Amino acid sequence: MHQNKEFTLSRDCEAILIPSGQKFSIPAGTRGVITQALGGSYTIATSYGLSRIAEKDLDALGLQKPSAKTEQKAVAQTNGEVSEEDVWNQLRQCFDPEIPVNIVDLGLVYDCRLINKPEGGTKVEVKMTLTAPGCGMGPAIAHDAQSKILSIDGVDEADVQLVWDPPWNQNMISEAGRMKLGMI
Repeated sequence: MHQNKEFTLSRDCEAILIPSGQKFSIPAGTRGVITQALGGSYTIATSYGLSRIAEKDLDALGLQKPSAKTEQKAVAQTNGEVSEEDVWNQLRQCFDPEIPVNIVDLGLVYDCRLINKPEGGTKVEVKMTLTAPGCGMGPAIAHDAQSKILSIDGVDEADVQLVWDPPWNQNMISEAGRMKLGMI
C-alpha cells in the first residue's frame, strides 16, 4: 500500500516515538519513509528515528485517508449483538508498530471476556502483553486495541490491561504470524 513510500511533511505532525512511546511533534519539511502502514496507523522513519503517525494525520504525509474500512464496517453492523469473534476480528486490526503482524497472531492477547451488563450494553475485558516489558509503546498499543473494541456496535465499555504473566516468547506466535515473519 504505502510501505516504503518517501514523503516530506507538509505541516507539523504529532507522532509517538518508537520504542519509548514519547509523544512529540515532527516539524514541517521533515523528510522520511513510511516503513509500515497497517491497522490505521503508520510507522515512519525520519532523522528523529522511528515514529508512529495516526491515520488522522495522513494529509501531512501527502496521503489521503482510505475511503472504506470493510473489516470495521462489517463489525459496526452487528445490531448490538456482540460476539467474541467480533472482538477478535477488531484486535486483528491492531499492530505493533515495529512488527508487521497483528497483536493476535503475535500471541500478545492472552484473554478476552464479554460481560453483558444488567443495564444493557456489553463490557469487554482484554488481557494482553508486549513482546518486551520495557516497551514504551504499550500504552499506545493498548489504547489502539481499546479504540478498535469500542467501535463495535453494542460495546460501550472496554478494559484493556497490560499483563506480564506469563512472559511472552516467540513460541506464542501463530502459524500465520510465523509465515508473515518468515519463521517457517
